[in-house]
Amino acid sequence: MADALQDRLQAASRDFQKLQSDLSNVIEARQRLDAQLSENELVKKEFADLTPNNVVYKLIGPVLVKQDQAEAKSNVDKRLEFIHSEIKRIEGQLKETETKMEKKKGELVDIQTTLQQQQQAAASS
Repeated sequence: MADALQDRLQAASRDFQKLQSDLSNVIEARQRLDAQLSENELVKKEFADLTPNNVVYKLIGPVLVKQDQAEAKSNVDKRLEFIHSEIKRIEGQLKETETKMEKKKGELVDIQTTLQQQQQAAASS
C-alpha cells in the first residue's frame, strides 16, 4: 500500500513540476507580449504626431524602405489587435495552469498526509 502511495506521490510531484515549468513559460510569453504591446503603443503614439507630409520608413533587414503612412498605421493597429488577443489567450492559460497547480498541490498534500498516517500507524503497531 505504501509503495503504491509513494508511486502516486512521485507521479504527482512530476506533474506539479511540469505545471510549474508550464506556468513559467506562460509568464515569459506574457512578458514578451507586454514588451511588444508597449513598443507598438509607443509607435502608434508617434504616428499620431505625424503630418501627411512626414515620410515613414520601415526597416527591412539592414535597409530603410519608404512606406505609405496609412499602411504603416494600419499595420501597427493590426499588430496591436493581435497582441491584445494573444494577451487574452495567455491570461486564460495562466488561470488554467494556476487552477491545475492548486488542484495538484491539494492532491500532493492528501497523499503526503495519508503516507504520514500510515507510517505513524506502522510505527505504533
